[in-house]
Amino acid sequence: MTTQKTYDVRTHGCQMNVHDSERLAGLLETAGYVDVHSLAADERPEAADVVVFNTCAVRENADNKLYGNLGQLRPVKASNPGMQIAVGGCLAQKDRSTIVDKAPWVDVVFGTHNIGSLPALLDRARHNKAAEVEILESLDVFPSTLPTRRDSAYSAWVSISVGCNNTCTFCIVPSLRGKEMDRRPGEILAEIEALVAQGVVEVTLLGQNVNTYGVEFGDRLAFGKLLRACGQIEGLERVRFTSPHPAAFTDDVIAAMAETPNVMPSLHMPLQSGSDRVLKAMRRSYRSEKYLGILDKVRAQIPDAAITTDLIVGFPGETEEDFADTLEVVRKSRFSSAFTFQYSIRPGTPAATMEDQIPKAVVQERYDRLLAVQEEVSWAENRALEGRTVEVLVATGEGRKDAATSRMSGRARDNRLVHFSVPEGGERPRPGDMVTVDVTYGAPHHLVADSGVQGGTYAVRRTAGGDAWEALQDKGPAPKPAVSLGMPSLGKPATPPAAARTCG
Repeated sequence: MTTQKTYDVRTHGCQMNVHDSERLAGLLETAGYVDVHSLAADERPEAADVVVFNTCAVRENADNKLYGNLGQLRPVKASNPGMQIAVGGCLAQKDRSTIVDKAPWVDVVFGTHNIGSLPALLDRARHNKAAEVEILESLDVFPSTLPTRRDSAYSAWVSISVGCNNTCTFCIVPSLRGKEMDRRPGEILAEIEALVAQGVVEVTLLGQNVNTYGVEFGDRLAFGKLLRACGQIEGLERVRFTSPHPAAFTDDVIAAMAETPNVMPSLHMPLQSGSDRVLKAMRRSYRSEKYLGILDKVRAQIPDAAITTDLIVGFPGETEEDFADTLEVVRKSRFSSAFTFQYSIRPGTPAATMEDQIPKAVVQERYDRLLAVQEEVSWAENRALEGRTVEVLVATGEGRKDAATSRMSGRARDNRLVHFSVPEGGERPRPGDMVTVDVTYGAPHHLVADSGVQGGTYAVRRTAGGDAWEALQDKGPAPKPAVSLGMPSLGKPATPPAAARTCG
């Protein structure tokens, strides 16, 4: 059994939370802890010395899930008093001291604006033998300056902004993440260049509304400029971003996507509803005609673009006619896939107190119909790709059935999931390498590429990302890249404002 102090960060919610968890892991490792999952099975303790829950307040029953998980740890902690439990993220920002009232065995509660305080709060709670609750109303330091333990050797999240200036009636994120704050372009590009030097070949730019980037320093064209600047970084093969807001999606961004070779032909743009009446009630500042017009412009310049979306079914007051409008827009949009959600009340949002809340049975029935329509659309779109040659960035663990099928998995340039076969005697790629194959079958939720074993295209291109992944393999059962100790600032650092879900 190891004598090292261990940690376990458990993440719920959006990509922003995933990236925040990478920072929490980096902070803990800088403080001398090791990831409990990196230890061999015979060295792994029953529970880590520090367990951190990075919570979400957007997902349904988020609070019930948190308290259920905390309840499971209560007897573990009782038998190991030195163990510490911390709760952070959006639910912590919202519920604050309520968490300690309901679960007094929790040691630390911290918010979305002060993740950098975690090690100090753990030390203080240990010294004082009492729970420490620290919730700031605005950022004390931009998160990207904090140490980061990335989950992947070859792919990385890069935060370009935090916070949101929108007032969607179903969303609590702006009150938990604060007003939008933008990083300066030079700092973002310096971080990406440093990541590429470590072997990263793909980055995903993150923001609550990623395409409003630049609003804080007064440049409405800043996001398109940033995409073009990413195209100048040697060794950076793929650039993605999530999630843009349709109301702020401008023609210059479409042009930047089309004219910058390493910006991928994929776009995740939340629709939420196809009914203009519902969109107005949601305070979504666009209508279905504008949304479809954006898709037409994207496809005119990027014909092979795969477009995905978010949809909410059963928003208060949604009629059968409203829902029919959503189905119609979904058919016209030809989404490659969609993340669909049944509306449920989120305390603290304007929608929570609206009249005409839709009965659960009605919401479920509409949800099932929406899934059926989207499944039909997705399958048709994927079947149309049969015979197409695609380049796949090989991943670790994308395919749950890979072992049974002897296939490997990864993402095509348009972000579709591809399961491919390695021909007998063919080179086996490493995660982070690129493979070129032909699509042999389009399933509703993925593509199959068995061309290599059928005498068709199969080619492996080794990359710096594959080299970086391979370099980690001798470092334990669950190795991760080394901790990056924050990014160097270029010029004068931005000063946070005095006050203050990647949702889109």
